Amino acid sequence: MKNTASSIQVIDRALALVSVLSRAPGPLSLTRLAQESGLHTASAHRILGALMAHGLIEKTGAGEYDLGVRWLEVGNRLRSRLNIRQVAMPYMQKLAELTGETVNLIVRRGDEAVYVERVTGGQTMIQVVQVVGAHAPLHVTAVGKIFLAEDSASGVMGYAERTGLPAYTTNTLTTLDRLQAELETIRREQLAHDREEAELGVACIGAPIRDADGKLVAGLSISAPADRHKTGWAEALQKAASQTGAALGYPAHG
Repeated sequence: MKNTASSIQVIDRALALVSVLSRAPGPLSLTRLAQESGLHTASAHRILGALMAHGLIEKTGAGEYDLGVRWLEVGNRLRSRLNIRQVAMPYMQKLAELTGETVNLIVRRGDEAVYVERVTGGQTMIQVVQVVGAHAPLHVTAVGKIFLAEDSASGVMGYAERTGLPAYTTNTLTTLDRLQAELETIRREQLAHDREEAELGVACIGAPIRDADGKLVAGLSISAPADRHKTGWAEALQKAASQTGAALGYPAHG
């Protein structure tokens, strides 16, 4: 038991040193590390040496200590294991409870937006429910247009040429000029709308989800009968998407 307690104490001290370095703006001296971690200099030096042997700590040319590149490997492996559906679910549930409407998680597959998860709210009247696995052209859905807004001008033009921008309703954006104008607004606001463009009577609002590298990986949307949409949903939706991105490692703003 004594050996076990001693081992746990060493782990606690090692994590204290790592924690200090993770908060520091740059490398720190041994003396500063010992002070901020509450350790004796000799103990700190010994533990830092062990961490250096595993690539978790590096020593600079000036004799200071910093986090090692091994942490990048650990972080990348963790991110690769994160399932975006699992990460997004608690934020989707909270948003569905707040609005009472259906919240969707959508990814891009080629020229289509694919619904990979949904949470229905408590609205007792008619609800808009998208089937998980369903798909639709990018230009007729809110999140689909977010993905198009991420493309270059030539990429958007290529999409228009491949698909022909078919009309699903009288509100569908069927010309390249109108689509490009809306995409510019989406880039500026980081928010997109489907104004009964896929189905009359149904409207949708979407926001982007970015990973640790800032890459657009998915989007969240709220679907509801057009006459039930509320302006306050936009802020709540963007917050949920931002929180999901933060859980994936993307810095949260606001």
